[in-house]
Amino acid sequence: MAKESMKARERKRERLVEVYAEKRAALKEAGDWEALQKLPRNSAKVRLHNRCNLTGRPRGYMRQFGISRVTFREMANKGLIPGVKKASW
Repeated sequence: MAKESMKARERKRERLVEVYAEKRAALKEAGDWEALQKLPRNSAKVRLHNRCNLTGRPRGYMRQFGISRVTFREMANKGLIPGVKKASW
């Protein structure tokens, strides 16, 4: 389980990316790199980190499901994910 402070930091970054998305695109298109550098660093989309929607785990993230590999495995073992059969794990 991820710390609440880490989840909050990630949510803050997501908000900043939304707020500055248009401004960043316009500055990139204009080629104004100095103005782009003056924007907050966390407003860059690159700084976002994928996290499991259920546990907040940052590693082993599976984009197709939006959860981590550990959560996926637990849910598959309980039969909560249809069409997934246990192979050799």
